[in-house]
Amino acid sequence: MDLIDEALEIVNKEGAYGDIRIVERQRENIEIKNDKVERLENIFDKGFGIRVLLNGAWGFASSSRMEKDEVRKKARLAIKIAKASSKLKKKDIKLSETKVYRNTYKTKIKKDPFKVPTEEKIDVLMECVKRMNKEKIALRMGDMQILKERKTFASTENAFIDQEITEVGGSITAMAAKPGDIQRRCYPTSFGGDYHTEGYEFIESMDLVGNSEKIADEAVLLLDAKQCPSKNTDLVIDTSQMVLQIHESCGHPTELDRVFGTEANYAGTSFLTLEKLNNFRYGSDSVNITADATLPGGLGTFGYDDEGVKAQKTYLVKEGIFSGYLTSRETAYEINQESNGTMRADGWSKFPIIRMTNINLMPGDYSKEELIGETKEGLYVETNKSWSIDDKRLNFQFGTEIGYTIENGELKDLVKNPTYTGITYEFWRNLVAAGNDWHIWGVPNCGKGQPSQSAHVGHGVPTAKFENITVGVGKW
Repeated sequence: MDLIDEALEIVNKEGAYGDIRIVERQRENIEIKNDKVERLENIFDKGFGIRVLLNGAWGFASSSRMEKDEVRKKARLAIKIAKASSKLKKKDIKLSETKVYRNTYKTKIKKDPFKVPTEEKIDVLMECVKRMNKEKIALRMGDMQILKERKTFASTENAFIDQEITEVGGSITAMAAKPGDIQRRCYPTSFGGDYHTEGYEFIESMDLVGNSEKIADEAVLLLDAKQCPSKNTDLVIDTSQMVLQIHESCGHPTELDRVFGTEANYAGTSFLTLEKLNNFRYGSDSVNITADATLPGGLGTFGYDDEGVKAQKTYLVKEGIFSGYLTSRETAYEINQESNGTMRADGWSKFPIIRMTNINLMPGDYSKEELIGETKEGLYVETNKSWSIDDKRLNFQFGTEIGYTIENGELKDLVKNPTYTGITYEFWRNLVAAGNDWHIWGVPNCGKGQPSQSAHVGHGVPTAKFENITVGVGKW
């Protein structure tokens, strides 16, 4: 409290808005590669960041030195930066009104992952790579990551919020090789696996060991599988791929700072410009997409964002019509709304920016088996392998690890290197039906910003069926 009071007192004397975040992070990272511990990290860091809005411009300063003199110094520096920035501003930055909270939030966990012995976690991953040791498997990997973040937020508006968020996740990977070809299978999904805001019970629920042999066998089978056919056809996409589809083609383009051009130099802009709000058909009537930071277990779940705005649920697309953005207090003011609480920073040393929370495609009434069973001819795909999308989030191409042709409602030939391509709004307008096998996936490495920040976001998605999609547009 003394450090917080010191910072806010200095900002108040300037008649400015200000806030301070004190962030403490504890992390454990384990990686096994071919029966050896490749990485074992236990990391702790703590620091603070101070934002000041003065003369219509932002200033920010941070430090890891948790001392009164340092807090005073950084508060004055943030004020100095705001004053300097105001001389170059194009217009005044203003903040939308928000309710002021003095509260606490803590992830609900059953089994503290930091109290589980590291040796036990290593043993799980070692057993996974042992079971993947099969002919033609050239590389066997397993990883596990655990994070506990304690964060205190306070502002000159009298907000005071304490949060403790626990995250866990991991994955296993088998890579098969023969002359001229390499194929990969991951479980439960690729690029780091699946993550939740839960305790170690989530790691246990994934059953990494029980799925090890299956993915190794599939990687080997892919070496001799047929290449994905090239044609326009119906496409059934498993939840493990839908997570990247909604992330790239809905989550990012609905970020309002991107629409205003903040991301133009780094990761592009957005086709969802202001005149489209509540007027643009983004998808079919079956497309309902939400941003929901309140979902139990979601990696984008928290109590309050880094501006002290309470976590909430917002529709981004409702019955196919584009209906909302991800906003901050600054950008929400520009469209005469209140912030929906999506400002987050990658630790104490970074300035908060708009980030996805849990961006979700709401489920339908069909089972995966029904979606496949009602398909006369098509392609079924699982697990992201690659992605490419333009700076407006319009034209995209995705590759997946594995696929099967569909003939008369049945999965037939195994195919490797499946790819599909499309234009975002045309693709979503071709959604025929969403399944009922809804799963919340965690993505721990969403990149954005300059300097770059990595956010932890979630996506609740079902298997979904699309019609008239171009597939098989190339291979690696």
